[in-house]
Amino acid sequence: MKTAIKKTVRTTKFATKDENPNNWFLVNAEDKVLGRLASEVAKRIRGKLNPQFTPNADMGDFVVIINAEKVKITGKRAEKKEYLTHSGYPGGQKTRTYKELIEKNPEAIITLAVKRMLPKTKLGAKLIQKLKVYRGPEHPHTAQKPVELSV
Repeated sequence: MKTAIKKTVRTTKFATKDENPNNWFLVNAEDKVLGRLASEVAKRIRGKLNPQFTPNADMGDFVVIINAEKVKITGKRAEKKEYLTHSGYPGGQKTRTYKELIEKNPEAIITLAVKRMLPKTKLGAKLIQKLKVYRGPEHPHTAQKPVELSV
């Protein structure tokens, strides 16, 4: 006698970008360590903390970072860390130290740290636009009512 085997179908739910609520968060970078701050922000922007996380969809939130010039790095990296850029032409490589860059453009330091933790695809280019970094305590995103996030 044969027994009937009941088959259950399990489907995976893939969320779409329309299902993302797009929350706004505010992070104060004052006295925060750069790498730890960047990894938490990258998780938030990527949407890894969202229960409906889908790897190929934009499920992240917007993050506003203020006081970018007051971010810290550990050890002797302030003197040793270098940022390389290249224009694409022969001899077009430029090297800047962390100290030079923090004085001239502190927003770039945090943006680069977060960007390098995101996927190197079209999705990563789209996700980095959800990061807003500002030098001082003022930002123009008060209308979005960002929620204070402790990192």
